[in-house]
Amino acid sequence: MPKEAKQKVTTSTRKTKSKKDPAAPKRPLSAYMFFSQDWRERVKTENPDAGFGDVGRLLGTKWKEMSDDEKKPYVDMASRDKERAEAEKAAYAVRSA
Repeated sequence: MPKEAKQKVTTSTRKTKSKKDPAAPKRPLSAYMFFSQDWRERVKTENPDAGFGDVGRLLGTKWKEMSDDEKKPYVDMASRDKERAEAEKAAYAVRSA
């Protein structure tokens, strides 16, 4: 017996993505992202044959092993970046309103 063709049933309509304003403020980076920016090159030089996913896995492992005192500089950077983003967001809201 031949297989019957299945019909696709869609429940929602696809909406076009709205354009993002290039002048909109950037979101703040997390402490982990500051850490990974700082350590990525070191991990890549220590593990030259590691792929992209492997480097990310190694960075995650290193981050989990770090104590709160070792993470403090990155947490401070993240809090300063959050303040920057909030100030830019408020200024942007005033400009665009």
